[in-house]
Amino acid sequence: MSPGSVTPPVSDLLAGGLLCELQDEGQPSGRGRPPVTLGLNARRGLVAGMKVSDHEYSALLVDLAGQPVAQATLPRSGADRSVAGLLDDVATLLSRLSGAAGHGAPPILGAGLGLPGMVDHTGGRLRWSPILAARDVDLAGAVSARLGLPVSVDNDANLLTMAELWFGRGRSLSDFAVVTIEYGVGLGLVVDHAPYRGAHGFGMELGHTKVQLDGALCRCGQRGCLEAYVADFALVREAPIALDGALPPRSEVLETLYAQAKGGNEAARAIFDRAGRYLALGLANVANLFDPNRIILSGSRMRYDYLYAAEMLAELPGLTLNTPPPVEVNAWDDLVWARGAAALALSDLTPRLLA
Repeated sequence: MSPGSVTPPVSDLLAGGLLCELQDEGQPSGRGRPPVTLGLNARRGLVAGMKVSDHEYSALLVDLAGQPVAQATLPRSGADRSVAGLLDDVATLLSRLSGAAGHGAPPILGAGLGLPGMVDHTGGRLRWSPILAARDVDLAGAVSARLGLPVSVDNDANLLTMAELWFGRGRSLSDFAVVTIEYGVGLGLVVDHAPYRGAHGFGMELGHTKVQLDGALCRCGQRGCLEAYVADFALVREAPIALDGALPPRSEVLETLYAQAKGGNEAARAIFDRAGRYLALGLANVANLFDPNRIILSGSRMRYDYLYAAEMLAELPGLTLNTPPPVEVNAWDDLVWARGAAALALSDLTPRLLA
């Protein structure tokens, strides 16, 4: 593009406060008007990213360049499955974020919220979630009214996919799949540099693909789902067998089971080995269906390396029709979900700011 073509839109973005001129000693000097280095105006505003889970909320405040400014967490009472309780908690979380950012921080312009379940990102509706009793809720509208901000909502696996796309292993890839294991099993898919959610926004439910007819009971109410063999709740359900019924507090069961497996407890190791084999089957199905350039195993649970041990991943070629894509592991911390929610908010807010 010629300088004359670039100047008008850049002038508009400068006037709107979305871009700013930066000091750059590396710019060449010479005859004519000197070139100007531009950058995103990080002080224009902030966005909040929030992740709702079974036991804890996490949140991150980022500027318009995506750089973290403040973070906050909030324990969640699993007994309260009401939308009203969720709204109270989200408002408290945003207040903590604002306090952590301090006085003089730029205004918060919008928020992204993610949670497990079936979420219509475009319409902002929550169809179903294992952590809420209500169904078919205008969640984006309810949270937006409570916070007084534009709010985007999405499935938590899509948050992780946004984090990989904007900040992680997927930045240089046009097509890739993200598989995550937490209290459920999630799949995110990027096609031509953009997240793909399906015709109605409810696609990519890898955790609820069936791997065993009339198999183990899943928390969705059906049987034989992949996550009924791989997810946290499935491993915790099997733990009494390996720990002789002497269970630690629920929040410590997985760590204890993992330590026992590493320490030579054959029953504990067998639980992880079986989960790893089912995970290999799930990854093979992803490869057969979508043929991605790469599969990224992402999320904080990737520290349980028995789930993706070399002998488990070695089963992939025998379960796929073609050579399976490379499988990479990205063991983020727990704030990755909130960072993905912030990326979602930035993605949806930018067109409004440009308008």
